[in-house]
Amino acid sequence: MYYQPGSNITMSYPCIVYERDYSNAQHADNAPYRQSWRYQVTLIGRKPDNPLVNKLVMLPKCRYVRHFETSQLHHDVFNIYY
Repeated sequence: MYYQPGSNITMSYPCIVYERDYSNAQHADNAPYRQSWRYQVTLIGRKPDNPLVNKLVMLPKCRYVRHFETSQLHHDVFNIYY
């Protein structure tokens, strides 16, 4: 698992890469009272049918976004709200 890995990091596969993607603040009486964060989580592996996809989509507040392949690696992208 890697959090916003830099270009000098060598990843081993399969792996999960995640980064903070979006923030949403709800306001009342001109002040924020609730903050929620969205993280983009990418599962990267050599196989197109990684069983971890089924486990990730079952997480609370998780949404499957897309699948793509690049450099002979399969990427499954999710949004998770926290």
